[in-house]
Amino acid sequence: MTTQTGLNQRQKAAVIVRLLLDDDEVAGLDRLDSDSQTLLAQEMAGMEVIDRQTRDAVITEFCDRLDAVGVTFPGNLDGTLEMLGTRLSDDSTDQLRQRAAMSGQSDPWARLCKLPNEALITLAQSESVELVALMLSKLPVEAASATFLALPRERARVVAQAMSMTSGVTPPALKRVGLVLLQAAATLPKPAIATPACDRMGAILNFATADLRDDVLGALDERDADFAAGVRKAIFIFTHIPARVEPRDVPRLVRELDQTTLVRALSSPTEADAAAAEFILSNLSQRMADGLREEREALGKPRPKDVEEAMTEVVSAVRRLQEAGQLILKLPQDEG
Repeated sequence: MTTQTGLNQRQKAAVIVRLLLDDDEVAGLDRLDSDSQTLLAQEMAGMEVIDRQTRDAVITEFCDRLDAVGVTFPGNLDGTLEMLGTRLSDDSTDQLRQRAAMSGQSDPWARLCKLPNEALITLAQSESVELVALMLSKLPVEAASATFLALPRERARVVAQAMSMTSGVTPPALKRVGLVLLQAAATLPKPAIATPACDRMGAILNFATADLRDDVLGALDERDADFAAGVRKAIFIFTHIPARVEPRDVPRLVRELDQTTLVRALSSPTEADAAAAEFILSNLSQRMADGLREEREALGKPRPKDVEEAMTEVVSAVRRLQEAGQLILKLPQDEG
């Protein structure tokens, strides 16, 4: 065995990391920046055997340094905001993230990806075609689709053609484009009420009874057809589950519900609701689906009010999962 002594700081760090790798509970190295990860891996690649005495000396030095630490800070904005949590207002958090992105301290695309669809659509309609193509390439698919579909037909064609040239863009150039778009987004007027009116109305009607919902939509059709169309797109009800929820997300949705509520929701006699119920059952394990069908049969004919309340609870569970980022609703398809 070759005894190694006089290790440098990187080699000592490599020894500690090697020891920690045996513990599955230790946080990943992805918290380090890319350069630090590379240097660490290179250092470890050049090391072979460390004798026990050297190992123990490195551990002792490491522990002594830990004991000397009084308090630690994250060292970056994201970690700081996570540590402060809800103690900062949403406006302050928003301003800090924007300043960090504009100054180059954080990735501007992370900020851009969180912009509301209305802001993204405005950018897509006003910025150069090349910038828009890169923006659509970086956005999450759902946001990119909503933005692209909102473009006038001719501009959409040109943007689609421009996307064929985005593959050769370099990381520095992509970051500069992100900063340009973020600066443009910062000049957009911010509404006093962040949620669009049609989205808010749709969210309210999600929890209305079916007859009230139909009555309101009928009145909106007569007064403002465009607003009514926007409200319809924002509405998500039980019958929309097959079209909007991915089959793989059904088991996660079912775990959010108590069994009694689920069985009642699956008992609606209407054709559209029955189709949604069958979609849910067909995407569960055979054993669970059969058990739910048996309970539904044993339930008999529940009161319509109980069924509607149960379906509303299913919709609420979908919305909770969506807000928590555990479920992504597919975009509604235009009718006709």
